[in-house]
Amino acid sequence: MALQSKHKVDASFSMSSMTDIIFLLLIFFMLTSSFITPSGLPVNLPSSETSDIVMQEVTVTVTKDLRFSVNDKVVTRDQIKNELTTLLKDKKGQVVLHIDKQVPVEYLVEIGGIAASLEANVSIATQPYK
Repeated sequence: MALQSKHKVDASFSMSSMTDIIFLLLIFFMLTSSFITPSGLPVNLPSSETSDIVMQEVTVTVTKDLRFSVNDKVVTRDQIKNELTTLLKDKKGQVVLHIDKQVPVEYLVEIGGIAASLEANVSIATQPYK
């Protein structure tokens, strides 16, 4: 008398669900990494009621000792217009200003005016109230 099981166990493993999970994790980390602010020059940002996260195409940083950088590239005050013109050539981009709260407003207005003349959307980076 031969006894045989009605239910056979298949030893194979399907990787399709594992690849879906890995793909979703990859997308998650790619999206969240674009929200991280550049760590070029240290800046003490001003506070505001609302602090929205925007996609940063071009960042201009001004420190309290008046050092300037465009996308983590240290430049002089006179080179800012040339750098922005190169980066925003033939497109309407987003420029985020990371300006220390101790910097005089004239620098904010000057750099914002340069970006606006290049038809870019200008945003000021802030930190939320604590």
